[in-house]
Amino acid sequence: MASIMVMENQENGGGGGGFFGRGWRWLMNLWGKITSPIKDLASDAKKLAKDDPRRVIHALKVGLAITIVSLFYYFDHLYDGFGVNAMWAVMTVVVVFEFSVGATLGRSVNRGISTLLAGGLGFGAHHLANLSGENFEPVFLGLFVFIIAGFVTFLRFIPKLKARYDYGLLIFILTFCLISVSGYRDDEVLNMAHKRLSTVLIGGSTALAICILVCPVWAGEDLHNRVANNIDKLGTFLEGFGGEYFKTSGSENKEKKAAMEGYKSVLSTKSTDETLANFAKWEPRYGRFKYRHPWDQYLKIEAHVQECAYRIDALNTHLNSELKISNEIREKLQEPCKKVSMECGMALKELASTIDSMTTTPNVDIHTANAKSTAKILKNMLKLSSWKDNDNNLDLPEIIQVAGVVSLLLEILNCTLKIGDSVSELASLAKFKKIHGIKLVIRKKSLQRTRSTDDSPHIVVNVE
Repeated sequence: MASIMVMENQENGGGGGGFFGRGWRWLMNLWGKITSPIKDLASDAKKLAKDDPRRVIHALKVGLAITIVSLFYYFDHLYDGFGVNAMWAVMTVVVVFEFSVGATLGRSVNRGISTLLAGGLGFGAHHLANLSGENFEPVFLGLFVFIIAGFVTFLRFIPKLKARYDYGLLIFILTFCLISVSGYRDDEVLNMAHKRLSTVLIGGSTALAICILVCPVWAGEDLHNRVANNIDKLGTFLEGFGGEYFKTSGSENKEKKAAMEGYKSVLSTKSTDETLANFAKWEPRYGRFKYRHPWDQYLKIEAHVQECAYRIDALNTHLNSELKISNEIREKLQEPCKKVSMECGMALKELASTIDSMTTTPNVDIHTANAKSTAKILKNMLKLSSWKDNDNNLDLPEIIQVAGVVSLLLEILNCTLKIGDSVSELASLAKFKKIHGIKLVIRKKSLQRTRSTDDSPHIVVNVE
């Protein structure tokens, strides 16, 4: 009997402890589920700020601009002048303040002009509808809204207008409808339109002034550097491809391989480049970029760069192929393949340097000429007769694989020539500085691109 009571007490005690233990674990799991998204968000925010500190500065600039235009509400003498329309200044800062100067300027101009035109047209529509009499006034107002809103909405489908003025057309519809419709109940339409236009101009001017004067971010400069970096990434891969493909040892250099795979970021840059080019067209003259700089030419270069990147992506698949090439094929093709790849890579890096420094040198022509002369040798090696005469025991799969590599290298050479022609056209349109002297720079073999401290051209010599 006693033993039964002891067992019951132990079970009750254990049950109580188990209950509190399970409750504590449940609370800890719940706390972990709540704090885990917060920690992930903080980690992502830290990474974003570290990748581009300009994002933090942009956030502070937006906060400063909104604080300044909010003064219209904080001070009575400013609020008495604009009333509730002062809120339009705050709204304007929120919607027009973008990351780059070009985007902010484009939105500010679109919003200002569209508000002015829509305000004037809305006042005119209200005046004409008012002449028709009290009974027909809402009919004419509805007819004007239908015609104007429908026509401007159709204009938004035109590609050229949509690319640069889509936001302005949207604001035009909104402002016209607000002024014309609200004017039916409010006789002071002109005064309302004047206050709204004034607050929009104040908000846009404040946003634009802070965007330009405080650590400006230029979309054109970003596009310029982006194109140069993309070309440089392709050159990095091609410089290292020959050594990786024909290597005899099984050791891997992870840093080198990671640098070679940088080209993958080039495969999906078209939409970003088009957006930057559109914003760059709004920006005034600054720094190295003159008025009416040929921003569209950068898109042509990027089209050829992406074409080359896709060829390189196909070439990259051969690095991970399980089929190993024999010594016979290696002896035949190693040197010419490595030379074509290396010369194309060096030519691309020179083109990237040309864009980056906005100077032209004859080095690109030297590298492409070397690559084309070696490519002729590779084309002759692709002929089946050269294989049958000397190497009767070679496997057909090996020949097909190496032939695929050679074909891709020849296509990449053609893409390099296209990129070179596009960069030459850019240099002519933008009037890059021509330098005829050649500077010799000796550095250790590395995948990292070195740049001269001045604008003089240079030949980079790799040494062990």
